[in-house]
Order: sequence, then C-alpha cells, then structure tokens
Amino acid sequence: MTTPLPPIIYEDDTLVAYDKPSGLLAAPDRWDSKLENLMTLVHERVSPAWFNIHRLDRDASGVMLLAKTRDALRHLTRVWSSGAGAVHKEYRALVLGVPAENEGTIRAKLSTDPHHPGRMRTTEAHNGKATITNYRVLEQWRQHAWLAVEPVTGRTHQIRVHLYSIGTPIVADPFYGPGTSLRLSSLKPNYKFKINEEERPLMNRLALHAWRLTIPHPVTGASLTIEAPLPKAFEVSLKYLRRYAALRAPPAP
Repeated sequence: MTTPLPPIIYEDDTLVAYDKPSGLLAAPDRWDSKLENLMTLVHERVSPAWFNIHRLDRDASGVMLLAKTRDALRHLTRVWSSGAGAVHKEYRALVLGVPAENEGTIRAKLSTDPHHPGRMRTTEAHNGKATITNYRVLEQWRQHAWLAVEPVTGRTHQIRVHLYSIGTPIVADPFYGPGTSLRLSSLKPNYKFKINEEERPLMNRLALHAWRLTIPHPVTGASLTIEAPLPKAFEVSLKYLRRYAALRAPPAP
C-alpha cells in the first residue's frame, strides 16, 4: 500500500508545512536510509528541490516546515540556529504523573546514552549539551497531566528526556519511562472488559504533538504562526480523562 503524503497545513511560494503523523520519520534515518520518511516521499512525489528546515521525532506528530527555495532554506536555517528567540515552538504533551510545580523551566544537560544507542540522557559532565525546556500545566488529573511545552533549545529527544527527568514521562514513550499506553479501563470505574476481545488503548503512540510553530517569514519578515490540529487520539484521551479522572470525585447523587 502506498503511503499518502500528510496533509498540508500551510503553503505559499516559499514555504510548505505538513502535519506529520506519528510513526513517520521526518528525514532519512542515519542507520537505515531505506526506512520510509517524509522528505523522501516529498522528493519523489512533489519536488526534489524542497528541503526540511528542522526535524521532528519519528514518534511525535505535528508541524513539519519545509523550504521551497534555497534562499528561504538558508535564511531560516540561520534564524533557527541563531538562538535569538525568533523561532517559537510549542508542543502539547500528555504525561504520566503531575509536575510538582504548575510551570517551570528544566535546565539539564544532555548527552548520548552509551548503553542505549539512539537514546539520550541527562548528565552533569562538562561535555554535556546545555538544554532548556519550559513547561506549563494546562490540566491535571489523578495520575496524568496535560502540558504546554516550549523547547528553547533543540536537542534530540529533548522534551522526552527532560519530562522524564522531573518524574513525568510522556504517555506511551517506549524509550523514556514505562511506555504505558492510556486505557479506558484504567480510568473508568467498573470498566467491563469484552469477552475474547482485547481492549483498544485510547493512546497507544507517543503522546507528544508539535502544535504550533512561529517564525519570521523569510521573504516578508512578518511573524508567521502555523498550527497542526490535535490528532483524534489526543481528543479522545482528554475527553475520558476529564470524565473519569477528575482530582475530586463528583458528589454522590
């Protein structure tokens, strides 16, 4: 079956943004270039002259921005790497546990994990890379929280490792934390399992979504904000958390 291109959520003469789904690599994998990825699909089906300005974790979903021209690519690459705050990224994350503070900044250096290739870890070593992540609790329940997360830096797996480091791993993260999916049976009292039928999880993918990206347009210089709608799994999970996992049980009738 041919994999369709993700939906386009913004396009003009110099830029195009896709709503990348969870499970699709953003660009060719460094160890296995044959794995399916968004950029190869774009080059084969749309234009070999379009290039990704940034990357997004394979298991994450959301805004993925591409440049249609070399000039736009060079300009936005400089802006992206300048660290001047011109690029603003906001994610949504559903986590297991609730942060001790309603909002905060995580400053923990990261390095590659020598025991697990392809993964990162926090470190105090002098050669660790300085990394900063801001977060804010939007909603919280008995055992979960819904966060707005803003990475100031852009390291590999930064949000995932940082949230794990404060005791709130992202739901269904297979690398950092227990990797537990969200199931209705864990929320709803007296949940009735169906005979000979396995329960379908509400959230069985990394619960991290690149929701909003704001950049200066490479041609006009005007601020441009692009948003990717929440995937259905997030909407369904939030609905049942609000219904069955309130911090306080409703009064008895």
